[in-house]
Amino acid sequence: MSFYIYNTLTRSKDELVTIKKDKVGMYTCGPTVYNYAHIGNLRTYIFEDALKKSLEYVGYKVKHVMNVTDVGHLQSDGDEGEDKMALGASREHKTVWEIAKFYEDAFFEDCKKLNVKRPNVVCRATDHINEMIKFIQKLEEKGYTYESNGNVYFEIDKFPGYTKLANLSIDELEAGSRIEIDPNKKNPLDFVLWFTNSKFANQIMQWDSPWGRGFPGWHLECSAMSMKYLGEKIDIHCGGIDHIPVHHTNEIAQSECALGHKWVNYWVHGEFLVLDGGKMSKSSGDFLTVSRLEEEGFNPLDYRYFCLQSKYRKQLVFSFESLKDAQNGYRALKKKIGAIISNIEDGLTINKELIEAYQEKFKAQISDDLNLANAFTVLNEVIKDSALNNKEKAFLIEDFDKVFSLDLMTIEREAIEVDEELVNRLIAERNEARANKNYGRSDEIRAELLAMNIEVLDSKEGTTWRVK
Repeated sequence: MSFYIYNTLTRSKDELVTIKKDKVGMYTCGPTVYNYAHIGNLRTYIFEDALKKSLEYVGYKVKHVMNVTDVGHLQSDGDEGEDKMALGASREHKTVWEIAKFYEDAFFEDCKKLNVKRPNVVCRATDHINEMIKFIQKLEEKGYTYESNGNVYFEIDKFPGYTKLANLSIDELEAGSRIEIDPNKKNPLDFVLWFTNSKFANQIMQWDSPWGRGFPGWHLECSAMSMKYLGEKIDIHCGGIDHIPVHHTNEIAQSECALGHKWVNYWVHGEFLVLDGGKMSKSSGDFLTVSRLEEEGFNPLDYRYFCLQSKYRKQLVFSFESLKDAQNGYRALKKKIGAIISNIEDGLTINKELIEAYQEKFKAQISDDLNLANAFTVLNEVIKDSALNNKEKAFLIEDFDKVFSLDLMTIEREAIEVDEELVNRLIAERNEARANKNYGRSDEIRAELLAMNIEVLDSKEGTTWRVK
């Protein structure tokens, strides 16, 4: 079965044709570890996780590489603003190294709560300075760089394909970037590869280089590190749509100039999560974290479920009311599945043909540009299908959850609402049926209670019940 994904580079839904048969090299832009990840950031990581797991479900072996930006990222995607790591250190009166370690750990803890699987390779920028220096030297040898005021710049005019990812003209890119005029640049869109003379006189994170002591530009790290771990040609590169006009455009320019050939075949971008008042942003100081959702009474998987209900390429509007709706839907789904799991009778067998037919339906949806909404429709068909026994349903639910990663096979006791008045009434009716030796009705009531996840306990002292 073919796998189709929307490719920003071609503006179309393209069939995935991998560089190596049945293998996918996938690179995703990771966090800048100067603060907690907000739930808008995490929407992107959830979508990338679902993409990776969908590829694995249909049979690909995925090598997933993600960077951790712990140096060189200024507030603007261009070369303006404050150093994000220094901002974090100043805010919390810690060293930049302490800030990086703390927020990297916090990021992966959030990912764990959201069932986002850790990438095969996590590479920190500060561990790959030598690779970045060698990368700049290669660009320098090929004539794509210039030095000005002590800094090394990439000259975009020497790369004719600079506008191809954003599909905008140079004038449109300049207008959209809202950058300040830097007299040291030949073109306002040229970008820094290495800073030796930045406005940060006391920059803590600095390294020796052929151009002087300094630090790398942000765009450089993804190119240098992805090539180290995935080679000179990559199948898929992911990120948020905000990376298209600057960061990913610059990555393509420097990478294809260094290599002399196409670098990435499929560029896949996730849309924003927005609040009623607009895009969520750390710079505004008003952003929501996983911890905040937990404080409001939500399970992080409520948020994962909320995100998976929407197309990754569609802007998603967040409110606590909409998250509450998702929470209710998720709990209702888990309750139905809990009843199925609790009522798997001994001796049931699995019909391989029925299972495979549903697996093919599921594959068809996730292979259609990650159509997870329709994949949930297939899941609900399984739950409702009277032709499937509970063992078959449970098998398929567990199988589909390799992609959903919603812990669907875990019955959460707190999610089960018990109507105690109804249960006690059924217990009384069952006792009366047993007293009248109406064992058929007694068994029917026991089955009804089991379907409600209620286990009946008979003893000499009488009949009691408990939630399974």
